[in-house]
Amino acid sequence: MSDKTRRDFLKQTSTTALAAGILGGLQSGAFAAGSDTIRVGLVGCGGRGSGAARQALSTEGNVQLVAVGDAFVESVDASLTALKKAFETKPERVAVDDDHKFVGLDAYRKVIDSDVDLVILATPPGFRPTHFEYAVEKGRHVFMEKPVAVDAPGVRQVLAAAQKAKAQQLKVGVGLQRRHQNCYLDIVPRIHDGAIGDITALRVYWNSGGVWEPRRARDQVRSELEYQVWSWYYYNWLSGDHICEQHIHNLDVGLWLKQQLPVKARGMGGREVRADKRYGEIFDHHAVEYFFADGTVMSSTCSHMANCYSDVSEHAIGTKGTVDLNSNSSPKDNRITPFSGEAFVYRGENPDPYQVEHDTLFAAIRNGETYDEAESGALSTMASVLGRMCTYSGKEISWDEALNHGARVTPDNMADLAWDSAPPTVPDVDGAYPVPVPGLTRVLA
Repeated sequence: MSDKTRRDFLKQTSTTALAAGILGGLQSGAFAAGSDTIRVGLVGCGGRGSGAARQALSTEGNVQLVAVGDAFVESVDASLTALKKAFETKPERVAVDDDHKFVGLDAYRKVIDSDVDLVILATPPGFRPTHFEYAVEKGRHVFMEKPVAVDAPGVRQVLAAAQKAKAQQLKVGVGLQRRHQNCYLDIVPRIHDGAIGDITALRVYWNSGGVWEPRRARDQVRSELEYQVWSWYYYNWLSGDHICEQHIHNLDVGLWLKQQLPVKARGMGGREVRADKRYGEIFDHHAVEYFFADGTVMSSTCSHMANCYSDVSEHAIGTKGTVDLNSNSSPKDNRITPFSGEAFVYRGENPDPYQVEHDTLFAAIRNGETYDEAESGALSTMASVLGRMCTYSGKEISWDEALNHGARVTPDNMADLAWDSAPPTVPDVDGAYPVPVPGLTRVLA
């Protein structure tokens, strides 16, 4: 069955399923046998990409991984080895032949151009807007990891592509899995219904010991760009700094609770612990205040400092009480505490939200339901970008200034990078990178 014919079939049979009242999720055998397979392509074969592929292949109904791509052959091989082991009892789900293993910076095009219905985008975030735009152009459903961009031009690119995806009725999921976690899905609507009154302040945190160490020495790579891509987390143009790459989860929850976008922000940050040149150019701590039009302030901190106090959580204060949220499943971490009356503590089940987000996305594809997380993912990404702009510059910056005039940190030729391309930042003769300096660094174009 051809690429176009199969997608038309899936769309037609989805309409039939809806007419029959199949709305509760996937049901094996709901479509004609042998013709209902959702074919998946994976772009970015690292840990998160491989995890997302495993979750996609664990959804109900017929699903196959048929094409994979990564900048490095080592990642392709490791990912397929792990996935084949995970699906030893269902080997037909990992159906990638040698002709559909793609390596290089252009591998994304080859995966998306393959005979796939949905593509998982899990490369370093700096590539996400380009990859998402191309996937939409080719009519693919998308699951993309967060953040969806690392700068304001990238956010605008994603927002524009999201409108085109919506016009084509493409389904788009974004890896902000707290929006698919039961404790949040139970408590957040209660807040919207007035359980703590009007929200007057929020606190959101991702303070931890940090992430993985840089992965390659200079004598193991062919170019400066390859050196940075291997250790992408430590370069702003690839990760957006950890305020974007990690703390976006907590900022997203804050915006979800408040149901508004901030009008401005200000903050401070720097490199105190993780200061060695091997850690590229990003900060190890950020503290930002986000201001809303009604006077509410969201206090935000994130840090990567070993042997220090750790906290990954979200909180709000309202006129009638408080709410505490945490992705941990412990009841004490997820509660509504009114100023008078009995507290509500979430004690329900918490199935793996990483799996649930794929279950709901694939159900939407099969059932012909609207599924669009691209815009909300882009706006939460922009909140994290705004915070970084404030900490790097030391300036107070409005949302409109940041979104419309934020400087590009990715290369102009992102779609056509080659290993001999020059990255946006390069080291000095001692191998040290230019680190942002508050008061001096410019973040507006």
